[in-house]
Amino acid sequence: MFSKNSRYYKVPNVAVSEARRQVLIAKDLRPLPQVTGTFQHLVQSGDRLDHLSYKYYSQPLQWWHICDANPRFLSPLALLDQEVVVTTRFPVTVTDDEVFPSETLLRELYGVLGVEDVQVFDKVEIVPKEQKIGNETILVFEDRHSWDVIVTYNELNVAPETLIQKIEAAHLAVERPVEIRQLGQEIVIPPKVIG
Repeated sequence: MFSKNSRYYKVPNVAVSEARRQVLIAKDLRPLPQVTGTFQHLVQSGDRLDHLSYKYYSQPLQWWHICDANPRFLSPLALLDQEVVVTTRFPVTVTDDEVFPSETLLRELYGVLGVEDVQVFDKVEIVPKEQKIGNETILVFEDRHSWDVIVTYNELNVAPETLIQKIEAAHLAVERPVEIRQLGQEIVIPPKVIG
């Protein structure tokens, strides 16, 4: 079923029972090998795994070695920043009162079709402020809170503008969002595999 050049060729077959009580022969899971590589490639717009494989190995079908060396990416498309599931950081501040409306925010965002994950990070900045006491001016320090709302979503289903509207509906002021992208980031290119 698999050619001798396939990464699945040496993976053992297993018998799998299916819903209709038939037994099917399938391949077992292929464990990721320990791959090390010291060479890094800077991801650029338009990169393709078969092109990178040809560039580094002179064989376009060996792209899966690059995927094995970068296991933090769940798909080859994510590795090259072409995934439809993206992550955006929305810096926010509270508009109405001092309490962060986490329950309202989560309800608003998770109610949007295409939102997969929402994380909120509190940032505290210590700010000096002058305060008058009688005739004297003293320096006091106050905590200034701001938050980062990091949303992972399918950009085929939802646009950042919709997410901004939902965040603002939770009584938060949204600053300029920042996409967390793979472009310009480094990926590992393992050494050429012989044999």
